[in-house]
Amino acid sequence: MVYQSFLIKYAEIGTKGKNRYLFEDALIKQIKNVLKRVEGSFVASKESGRIYVQAQGSYDYDEVIEALSRVFGIAWICPVVQIEEKDFENLKQVVVDYIDRVYQDKNFTFKVDSRRADKNYPVHSEQMNRDLGEAVLNAFPGTRVNVHKPDVLLHVEIRKVVNLYSLMIPGPGGMPVGTNGKAMLLLSGGIDSPVAGYMIAKRGVKIDAVYFHAPPYTSDRAKQKVIDLAKLVARYSGPIPLHIVNFTEIQLYIYEQCPHEELTIIMRRYMMKIAEEIARKNEALALITGESIGQVASQTVHSLAATNEVCTMPVFRPLIGFDKQEIIHISEKIGTFETSIQPYEDCCTIFVAKHPVIKPNLNMIRKSEENLNEKIDTMVKTALETAEVVWCD
Repeated sequence: MVYQSFLIKYAEIGTKGKNRYLFEDALIKQIKNVLKRVEGSFVASKESGRIYVQAQGSYDYDEVIEALSRVFGIAWICPVVQIEEKDFENLKQVVVDYIDRVYQDKNFTFKVDSRRADKNYPVHSEQMNRDLGEAVLNAFPGTRVNVHKPDVLLHVEIRKVVNLYSLMIPGPGGMPVGTNGKAMLLLSGGIDSPVAGYMIAKRGVKIDAVYFHAPPYTSDRAKQKVIDLAKLVARYSGPIPLHIVNFTEIQLYIYEQCPHEELTIIMRRYMMKIAEEIARKNEALALITGESIGQVASQTVHSLAATNEVCTMPVFRPLIGFDKQEIIHISEKIGTFETSIQPYEDCCTIFVAKHPVIKPNLNMIRKSEENLNEKIDTMVKTALETAEVVWCD
């Protein structure tokens, strides 16, 4: 079966009242952007609570479905047959032909669900359900009607044209990217932070990212790994500007001047400060991290409180209550897991203390940071000024 049209269904957007059109327009924009990478020509449009994608000529069906399944805001992708001729006798034959072409095995239960948006259509919905169902039963003796749990639910919508579809392919849900501001993701080479970025982007937030690189303690392969992860997240979120900050001098200075059991917390505090400054310069309104309570020493509640203390922006932690297996499951679903487990260490793992403090005392942390007063401001300024930006899409 070759479909020339796709009906795009949304869910949460339908609750937006008078502002719904803004979210619909944002969704159409994202659909157009993702289909630019697909071979073929497509037109995306909306009509009375429906969004359609029309293929202009030949295209790769699987490639289109795969692309649309990464667009936040889409609840269902429905390959649809559209018929301009509304004659009911002709519609019966079209339905029979549709079933014949889409389903090789004709031994299934089905239900017809007719909707008459065009109230001038002479046949009422209940009558359409009965008559179209009868046509299918007569044409294919192996079929049976089941109105409660059918194998095939055949949708017939009478609108300006007739929409006929039975396949409903799940989309990612959520909200169209760009409808809820912008936030800065602290991206590392691990499993967690790409998943955190994906989850916040799913809520309609535009994503920028910052990565703290520590050459020569971390290799160019580690840097490339993070760029690759940003590109994988960008398949869902749209293009991500990745700010790569050289963190080596700051890490070494903290290592030399501060108690080793506090290294992770103090380094993390300076990462948050730098990330927030980059976020502010790029008009992002919040930070995003992949932290999960108790996963490592720097993610106990005490440690998170100590880290958070340096931030003035909101910090989004979408994984905060997840266990590792739940995070891995999402990373596998979005295709980041295999890249995340590549054995290239990032700067967070090189300077880990043997016995990191798990209940840091905030007053003691501040006192330890006083040892950095001589040089740290200059170092932070240099790190910000020398940051490299790589566009990942």
